[in-house]
Amino acid sequence: MRGMTKTPSSAKTSAAATLTPRALNRATLARQLLLRRAEMSAEAALTHLVGLQAQNVKPPYYALAARLAGFDPMELSRLMSERAAVRAVTMRSTVHTLTADDMLTLRPLAQPAIDRELRMFRGGLTGVDLDRLTALARAYVEEEPRTLAQLRAELLRHWPDADPQSLGIAARARLPLVQVTPRGLWRQSGQVALTTAEHWLGRPLAEASTPGGPDALDDTVLRYLAAFGPASVKDMHTWAGLTRLRGAFERLRPRLCTFRDEHGVELFDLPDAPRPDPDTPAPPRFLPEYDNLLLSHADRTRVVPDAYKSRTWKGNQPFCVFLVDGFLAGVWRLEEAKDGAARLTVEPFGTLTKARREAVAAEAERTVRLLAADAASYDVGFGAVVDA
Repeated sequence: MRGMTKTPSSAKTSAAATLTPRALNRATLARQLLLRRAEMSAEAALTHLVGLQAQNVKPPYYALAARLAGFDPMELSRLMSERAAVRAVTMRSTVHTLTADDMLTLRPLAQPAIDRELRMFRGGLTGVDLDRLTALARAYVEEEPRTLAQLRAELLRHWPDADPQSLGIAARARLPLVQVTPRGLWRQSGQVALTTAEHWLGRPLAEASTPGGPDALDDTVLRYLAAFGPASVKDMHTWAGLTRLRGAFERLRPRLCTFRDEHGVELFDLPDAPRPDPDTPAPPRFLPEYDNLLLSHADRTRVVPDAYKSRTWKGNQPFCVFLVDGFLAGVWRLEEAKDGAARLTVEPFGTLTKARREAVAAEAERTVRLLAADAASYDVGFGAVVDA
C-alpha cells in the first residue's frame, strides 16, 4: 500500500528507544495516509482510520481528499446511500462517519463516554423513567426517521415537566441513533433525521461486556495503534473518550513494542507498523476542521507546535488547517460564489519559503479543483501572514 512503508527488521527499535516529536510526526502521518496518498477505496480508508470526525457534512470528504489518490467524493456518498457507511455518535460522544460494521462494533464500546455525557443532563430528567423513554423513542424513530425536534416533542408529551434538551440527549445516549440520508451526501442538503442503527442497517449491535467485550476492545486498541501510533494509553483515552484502558494494553503487551517520548511517556506500537525516517519529506496537506489527526492524542505536539495549539478555532468556529513539513502551519477556507467561481484562501501562521509557498499553492489548487469540481473557474490566494 502506497504511503505505508514498513520498518526494516534490522531497524526494529528496542523498548528503551526514545522517539523525537519529528519521528512521531512521520510515523503518525504514515498511519494517517498523509505522507503519500494511498491507493485504496474510501471504504477501506474509513476502516483503516477507524472512522472520521463528522460534526459537519463536508469534513469526511475533505479528509479523504487529502489522503487518497484519485478520490471521488461521490464514492463516499454512494457508501452512505447504500448504507455501507453511516453518520453517528461514537468516539468521544461526537458524530463520526464510519463503516456500518464499525458502527455496530464501536457504538457499544463508546457507551461509557456517551453515558458520561448523559449524566451531565440528569438534572433535567427528574422523574423520567429512562427505560420507558428508551422504548418510546425507539418505537417512534423506527416508525419513520425523526428530527431531534420531533423526538423531543414526542417525549415531552410523556414528561411535560422535563427539560427538552435533556430528553433529546437521553434518547441519543440510550439508543444507537444514525443520521439517515440525504444528510451527509455530497452536494445534497438534508436536515438531521434519526433512526436506530439496527433498523437502518438491518443488523444488531455487537454484544457488549466490558464494554464491547475484551476481544472487541483489544481489537480496537490494535486498530487505534495502526492508525494513530505510536501512542500512549492516555492518547487512546483522548481518542476514544474512554478511561481504564490500561488493562487492554497490558493484555496486548506481548504482541506490541514500546518506546518513550522525550518526556519519558511510554508509547505502544505494532512491531511491523511504519515508522519512517524522521527526515522523510512530508508534502503539504489540506485538512478539514477537527481532523482526526488533530484530536487523537493527549500530546498533540507531534503535529501541532505549542505556539499554534489554540489557533485552529475562534470562539465556537473551527478552521480548516494545512500542514507544511508535516506540522500545522496555517488555516484555509474554500468559498464558492453564486457565479460559479471557487476560491481557496490560505492563511499561514508564519512566513513560508518560496519553495514551500509554491508547494502549498500546488496542493491548494489540487484541493479546490477536487472539492469544487463543478466550478466555472478556480482561484488560489494567500491571505495575510499571521505571525505567532
